Amino acid sequence: MAEQEKTWREVSTAAENRAAALEIAQLARRQLCILTRDLEPQVYDDPDVLEAIKNLALSGSKANVRILLMDSARATKEGHRLIELSRRLSSSVEIRKPHRDYLDMAEAFMIADEKGLLYRKLSTRWEGIVDPSDPLQAREKLKLFNQIWQRSHGDPETRQLRI
Repeated sequence: MAEQEKTWREVSTAAENRAAALEIAQLARRQLCILTRDLEPQVYDDPDVLEAIKNLALSGSKANVRILLMDSARATKEGHRLIELSRRLSSSVEIRKPHRDYLDMAEAFMIADEKGLLYRKLSTRWEGIVDPSDPLQAREKLKLFNQIWQRSHGDPETRQLRI
């Protein structure tokens, strides 16, 4: 029996996470789901990552980006560009705050189309894995994401337009 080729690799720095986020975002054709503590600006406020997310959001009526953001204070205070993008493209980019039962979750991840996955067991650390082709793990994390999404609500801080 032939050994299956490994498709995952480890990431351990902000730069590696940013490159992995770009890879996973570019892989998405229908859906991108992100679970994040504070929209890590080193990763999600990068122009290339933002462009990939915007391209997905504008690619068609069925494409969507869903973001579960544990704490929006830093991102809104610093004017995170992904929040601005969600305000401009509100029909395809949605940010929600998880129900309080989930606010102590330690992990962070990004899922593209039930296939690609960027995963960190501890959202406060950069160590994790990226796998552009792991449907089993991606679906498992997507199931968790959907459970949290169902019990989440809009965050007024991310929706309001500042004048």
